[in-house]
Amino acid sequence: MEQDIRITLPPKGKHIIETLRQAGYEAYAVGGCVRDSILGREPQDWDITTSAPPERVKALFPRTIDTGLAHGTVTVMLQGDGFEVTTYRIDGAYEDSRHPSQVTFTGELGEDLRRRDLTINAMAYNDEAGLVDLFGGMADLEAGVVRCVGDPRERFREDALRILRAIRFAAQLGYCIERETAAAMEELAPSLCRISAERIQVELVKLLVSPHPDFLRIAYDMGVTKVFLPELDKACETPQNHPHHSYSVGEHILKSLEHVEPDKVLRLAMLLHDIGKPAVLTVDEEGRSHFHGHAAVSARMAEDILRRLKFDNDTIHRVCRLVLHHDYGNGAEIDIRMARRAMHRMGEESFPAIFAVKRADILAQSGYMRREKLAMLDKWQDIYREILDRNQCVSLKTLAVSGSDLLAAGWKPGKELGEALQRLLELVLEEPERNTKEALLAAAEEYRR
Repeated sequence: MEQDIRITLPPKGKHIIETLRQAGYEAYAVGGCVRDSILGREPQDWDITTSAPPERVKALFPRTIDTGLAHGTVTVMLQGDGFEVTTYRIDGAYEDSRHPSQVTFTGELGEDLRRRDLTINAMAYNDEAGLVDLFGGMADLEAGVVRCVGDPRERFREDALRILRAIRFAAQLGYCIERETAAAMEELAPSLCRISAERIQVELVKLLVSPHPDFLRIAYDMGVTKVFLPELDKACETPQNHPHHSYSVGEHILKSLEHVEPDKVLRLAMLLHDIGKPAVLTVDEEGRSHFHGHAAVSARMAEDILRRLKFDNDTIHRVCRLVLHHDYGNGAEIDIRMARRAMHRMGEESFPAIFAVKRADILAQSGYMRREKLAMLDKWQDIYREILDRNQCVSLKTLAVSGSDLLAAGWKPGKELGEALQRLLELVLEEPERNTKEALLAAAEEYRR
């Protein structure tokens, strides 16, 4: 079915399509770039599908990269930009719930579109034919529905990652999942165990930074998180009987995701900030839930989870630091000295992020004392700005003396010099006005006596 819908192709993509057509082949923009263009979104990539075999694609363009010749994919490079050009294909049997054992090239666009995952991703376009929509993708875009192409069980048996992708697309677009597609997802969710952690990580992050990160609830309801994040399932099954809370631990986590900006580290921090609560749950004589020490336990669990999902070390470090300190200072009377120490403990660069984490945490709790909690958080931020305005030292980086200064004053390299710098920093955290070279060198001399 061809529809009279116009899409503005990028000049380089249009050039590739026209070059292939002039050589006697069919060629179309396909998949996500078509979907996003229809929705008025800027496509991140422009993929092209063609009837030309890979060797002909390579012959028609001066610079190409053999991205995946076995699967018919060649990357055409034009002035530094890469465009994946893939030959129409039919996939063979999927033996690992992820990759076809073989592919067969075909001359039929319809056969190529038939193998794709979702109807909204199975549309093609070129300026001559217009929109080619054989499986109702436009109708599903208009209805706000995520639906598989053909039999959803077949699509998910071919590639189990499509289960998580379907939830991710729903979260990105705010769509609902069609009933038969949802039933197949729930039935085949256990097959996600065959998908690599790296692949799951990519989809999880895209879901978390979407406009609807709370759609992770769908993954829980369908038994999807049970496969790669069982700790969330445990949290969803852990009630919080306490005036400060009105949701289970898991529901509180999901609500908190909605109250922080779509940044990977912040969203991961909210996902994991209370993940250790089930492990430390106690119930007092009045039936109230308590989770003493949960921040430290959550930080340890967060590190285990992030390593299991193959996140990089920098992300792990930044997320775990926020998780560990997300409750710091709660219920205490804040003063500037305490704030300086908090900045030192958390790190100057990552400290501002704790405000976003704390605010999201508060907004996902019950309304009990919310105004007071937010007022205290505002006080935290006022004090933080005061520390910055006064240029007060909270780390060795801004200490008025360095190791080189102590060496010049006669100290020897080694453990004692490092300990002296730490003592000087402790002094300045208590008395910031003493952060001068003269005062600190004098104090260092006292330490040597």
